[in-house]
Amino acid sequence: MANYSIIGDDGKEYGPVPAAELQKWVAEGRAGAQTQVRAEGTTAWLPLAQVPELAGSPKKMPPPLPTHLLPAAGKLSVMAVASLVLGILGCTALFGLILGIISMVRVSNSKGALRGKGIALAGVIVSGVFLILVPILILPAMLLPALAAAKGKAQAINCMNNEKQLALAVRIYSGNNTNQFPPAATWCDAIKASVGSDRVFKCPAANEASACGYAFNAKLDGVDADKVNPQTVMIFEADTGWDAHGGPEIAAQHHGKSMNVAFADGHVERVTEARFSSLRWDP
Repeated sequence: MANYSIIGDDGKEYGPVPAAELQKWVAEGRAGAQTQVRAEGTTAWLPLAQVPELAGSPKKMPPPLPTHLLPAAGKLSVMAVASLVLGILGCTALFGLILGIISMVRVSNSKGALRGKGIALAGVIVSGVFLILVPILILPAMLLPALAAAKGKAQAINCMNNEKQLALAVRIYSGNNTNQFPPAATWCDAIKASVGSDRVFKCPAANEASACGYAFNAKLDGVDADKVNPQTVMIFEADTGWDAHGGPEIAAQHHGKSMNVAFADGHVERVTEARFSSLRWDP
């Protein structure tokens, strides 16, 4: 059965109380047929005699007793209000959810001594919605920097592997051509047959539309490999396209403040911006 509130003859609201308790008031003469009654959870006030659930009450109801004999309206649960406030604040939604559940139970068990079940329910809903949105919206945003860093590291490693394959292909070309480095102007075409895939020519962090994300040190053009210092720059990152060649002026940093560089002996290093300017370019 639902709980009901009534309007006393002093114009004040009393309750809510269970229907059985209200019927007891009727039998005791505390309420009459014309006493205004409202079911909990509704806004409509009706004469007590028109409430179907109270049909079993005596047909001839005695006049109501003075309102000071009726129990006062239940007190608003502070815990219910707190649950709603904590839920709205968001960062305290977990506490709002817990308090909301506890306050709903207490209001239900108070037999009218406490009210605010609807407020507690609102607190539970608001808190629950926030707790659901946290993993869906907020956590991915917090993880984005870490994901971006991981992606950048993976691209730098992939780029280094590309340069290792390109450097190996240059050494294969040199071994097949009287120990000479390939012509700088056509170095990509010269070693293409020794490279497993055209993807090797593309730095994963460079412009995808570019056919090649690397350049060849122009000073190694056709030079005898045995006469070149092993620490001389051979291949480096650049954005000037296929068969790009030149010096440090055309270099590009695809990985933040560092870049991958392949040296004349075939090894590859990741060098910082500060160190790049001091690398050896002359054979």
